[in-house]
Amino acid sequence: MFARIWHGRLGGLRLIMLIAVLALAAVGLRIIAATGRTGEFNKQLMWLALGAMAFVAINLFHYQHLGRISFLLYGAVLVLLVLILVGKYLHLTAVVPVINGTTRWIKLLPFLGDSPLGHIARIQPSEIAKLTYILALAWYLRYRQNYRHFSGLVAPFILTLVPMALILKQPDLGTVLLFLPVLFCVLFVAGARVRHLLLIIFIGLAFSPVFYFIMEDYQVDRIKAVFMQNSDEARWRNGPCFQTNRSKIYIALGQATGQADSDDPFARHCPLPAEHNDFIFALIAYRWGFWGAVGVMVLYALVIVGGIEIAAQQAEPFGRLLAVGISALLAVQMFINIGVTMGLMPPTGMNLPFVSYGGSSLLTNFLSIGLLVNIARRRQPSLVLRSFEFDD
Repeated sequence: MFARIWHGRLGGLRLIMLIAVLALAAVGLRIIAATGRTGEFNKQLMWLALGAMAFVAINLFHYQHLGRISFLLYGAVLVLLVLILVGKYLHLTAVVPVINGTTRWIKLLPFLGDSPLGHIARIQPSEIAKLTYILALAWYLRYRQNYRHFSGLVAPFILTLVPMALILKQPDLGTVLLFLPVLFCVLFVAGARVRHLLLIIFIGLAFSPVFYFIMEDYQVDRIKAVFMQNSDEARWRNGPCFQTNRSKIYIALGQATGQADSDDPFARHCPLPAEHNDFIFALIAYRWGFWGAVGVMVLYALVIVGGIEIAAQQAEPFGRLLAVGISALLAVQMFINIGVTMGLMPPTGMNLPFVSYGGSSLLTNFLSIGLLVNIARRRQPSLVLRSFEFDD
């Protein structure tokens, strides 16, 4: 079975990417263990094993088979997102629990209540939605040219905005922020006219003040916190800016080589909020310093550049667009998460791929890498027209 998976093109590139992914997962496990969260460490280890099995499973068949059922998968995840909203407004906490003020999870075994197994047996549909959305978008665009016209962009935007609207109501602003950058990357590679994409960006910026005024107060405060990080006012210092300021202190204290002592007084008496998920990069910089943080970013670069190379080497349109979408997804997640920890962006609840604690996220990321490997190892037809090349 493993020989079958390994057989195919771009073997060296796939090996480098897989080593980088496993190294990132090992970094995540090491940092979670350093926080003393034994329960979270054991759960992450279990999800890592499930992710490895998902990686193998998705390479047992041609990725084109997923394309044929992509709209079915997309629709099924939309149903789960609707179920979450139904559970939220009907207060069905046995199935849709409220965690940290949000409703993002569905309990697969609700009769187990809050037992350890019941806690583990839950999924986050918004994580799965990211991958099913890319599958549906790539399948829709693979042989079309109507998106070369402004009116032809309507359908791709509808595919994008529907899951965005459902996820925003959970609320989960971080995941919502991923969809539009992925859409623009895929449309650009597919051949959409740059002037149309720039016009859409301009329209979005023109209407952004409208969205600002309809946002929840805490979301507005998070945006303002980017500009109020150095304020001496207690409202900002102990409120919206608290996590970001503590994160920057951790990064600064890491210096060049990090604080190797796991019993460091600062870490013991001034813990970093969300240190095992949203702000785990700050803890990496604190424990392993500047060079450790750079090393982690290099690992991400190997994965993302590898995905772009797979797309460049793929002549089949669905595979190329799928590889671009997955690479863009991983890149945007990484940049947003690191940007938040450094105070360059408002806190969004975005995980760091393969590193942060989170079962659904880890499983989805391994499925994504599995798809990239699946695309990379497929041999190209001997005679094929180049995709997405147009004469203007």
